[in-house]
Order: sequence, then C-alpha cells, then structure tokens
Amino acid sequence: MDSPPVVRPGIEVLVADSSHLIEGRRVGLITNRSGVGRDGTSSIDLLHGHPEAELVALFAPEHGIRGTEAPGAAIADERDAATGLPIYSLYGETRAPTPEMLAGIDVLAFDLQDIGARYYTYVSTMARAMTAAGRAGVPVIVLDRPNPIGGLAQGPVLHPSFASFVGLYPVPVRHGLSAGELARLYRGAFGVEVELHVVPAAGWSADRWFDETELPWIAPSPNMPSLESATHYPGTCLFEGTNISVGRGTPAAFQLLGAPWLDGEAWASGLTEVAGAGGLPGVAVAAATFTPESPGDGKFGGRSISGIRLTVTDRAVYDPVRTAVAALLVARRLTGSAWEWREEHFDRLAGTDRLRLAIDRGASLDDIASEWAADLAAFEALSRPYLIYPR
Repeated sequence: MDSPPVVRPGIEVLVADSSHLIEGRRVGLITNRSGVGRDGTSSIDLLHGHPEAELVALFAPEHGIRGTEAPGAAIADERDAATGLPIYSLYGETRAPTPEMLAGIDVLAFDLQDIGARYYTYVSTMARAMTAAGRAGVPVIVLDRPNPIGGLAQGPVLHPSFASFVGLYPVPVRHGLSAGELARLYRGAFGVEVELHVVPAAGWSADRWFDETELPWIAPSPNMPSLESATHYPGTCLFEGTNISVGRGTPAAFQLLGAPWLDGEAWASGLTEVAGAGGLPGVAVAAATFTPESPGDGKFGGRSISGIRLTVTDRAVYDPVRTAVAALLVARRLTGSAWEWREEHFDRLAGTDRLRLAIDRGASLDDIASEWAADLAAFEALSRPYLIYPR
C-alpha cells in the first residue's frame, strides 16, 4: 500500500513553488507561533529571509503574535525583537487592518492554524482583513493549512442576526473547511470583495486528521494544547456561555467540564439516559475531578471541582456538538437554581437562541439535533464550489 503524500503547509508551497505571488512585493503577514513550516521554522523567518520579497509588517490576532495571551485580552501594537518589524494588533482597538497599517504593503498574507470551529476567532480575523484589504486594493494570500479535525460539518448553522466576531457568516459550528476554503466561501458566497489567492496545503485531503500529516502541533492558543482538545472544542466551547468550567487552567482544556455543585457520576450516567437508543458514538464519558489553576475564564481557580471528562474513541463517528448538547441538557437539570446562562455569549456561540431555549424547556436531544439537518445540507451544497481538497 502506497504511503499517503507528504503534507506541506501553504507557506512552504509559496516559497518553493508560488513565489511569483510575492516577487518584488512588500508583504504584510498575519500570523502567530502556529505559522510554521514542517521543520518548525516560522513563517516570519521564511518570508523575512526570502530573496525575492520584502516582509515589511506583521499583524497579530487574538492571543498575540506568540499565541500566549489570555482569551479576550486586548493585544497592543509592538515591535518584533528579532526582525525589528512593526507588529500591528488586530485584536485591540481595531479588529481589521486600517488604511494606515496597509499603507506601504503590496500584498497581505495570512498564515494561522485554524482548528475547524466557527467560534475560533482566527478565521474572523481573516475575513475582516480580507474586507479591509479589498477596500484598500491590496491582494490577500491565504497560506493554507489542514483543518486539524477533518472535513465533517456538524451543529447549528449561524443565523445572520447572531453574527459576531465568534461567527461572522452562516457557517455551522464545525465547518469542515480549511481556512483557504473558508476564504473562498467568504468571497464567493458572502460578498467579501478582494483579490484572493489561496496557496493550498500540498498533499492534504480532508479525510486526514492533523496527526496523520506529520506536521508539528504547536498550540495555536493557550488552551488548545492538543488535537484531543481541538476535537472536543466545537462542542464543549458552548459551555463558555454558562457558569460551568471547560477545564481552562488545566492541561486538558475543553476535554473537561465541571462545577463545585455537580456530581460527576450522576452527570455521566445521565448522559447515557439523554442520548437514548442512538447513544453518543465515538466518545467515552467518565466522572472526573480537577482543579483549574489561574483559569483565563475566572471559573473556580484553585478549587477542586467535580464533573466529566470526554475522550474520543472513534473520531470518524464522533459528533462533539451533539455530545455537548447532551451534556448541557443533563447539567442544566442537575444544577437547578445554581445554573447561569451568559445568554448573549451562548447565543453568539450557538449562532441562534433556539438551542438555549430548547435546553431550558428540556427538549429531547434528537429533536434538537434534527433541526440542524436541513441547514447543514444547504451549507454543504453552498460550500461545494469552493472546496480545494478531496473528501
């Protein structure tokens, strides 16, 4: 049996095969520590040392250029110590490049590792940058990377009235696209006007997960330590819109859920009941006790709390969104009067208020999930012309 092809991220394809896109041009680069080649060399270094182009500015998304700042923390402009280049913040006073930032730039490149969930703000940074660059007449190059969790689309599709920086366009929670495919979709279906070039990740197909690419996993943000966390994130991130911990401040963020008043054993057994005959395929749920240390969300720091841990057993059939909704239904019942919705944030994450209202009235898991089917099918049809990779 032949070995699968070597996967090369877009930055390597650019410098090796597509340098005409930057030849003789002044380049701005949106990136952080996740923007690297196969050997771990940063995209900043690969472009700064390129003989045919001039890297003139860097742009930082949420979590900063080093990917280490707390979630939601404003990022300041600074100067890169290694190259002396200005670093403009795209997660502070502005979330899109200003005309002043784009002055003196001939082409704007994007190289960040997305993780396949609508909420993850790097693709919103990409969309806002595309819009701003289009207005300024600056072409955009997306240096593509694999979607770490593959090509499946799952969960509710965002309703436009709930658009925010954790979801700008009608895309499902787990979108199944690469950043480059999303960029093509934004331009082709959602009206973002810009001259766009996507440099694909060579050798990748959407059925290959990140650990099948031999690319280095570099946590793209502080609470995304592993592919396991990224796999659960499209579901468990919904708990950010409640007063339940998602394990921030532990080595297993988004794999853990808990609160001081919950009984992990009762929660785990309740999931089996809520899931019904269909069960929750592809995941093991076990009671767990954990202690968040200096959690970025401020939930229960230094306190031992009870809850559950999710472990993927068969990712080909695992639906993290359906599983998280099951967990929400049980936690809502077990918590009683201690339950708190962060309503606006939860609805932004879900892309609708229908999910929160259904959980409040105790709707069945199957009834909730069945509502997503038609919108998911429509999204898959809409996105099909913009796909790059085999599925």
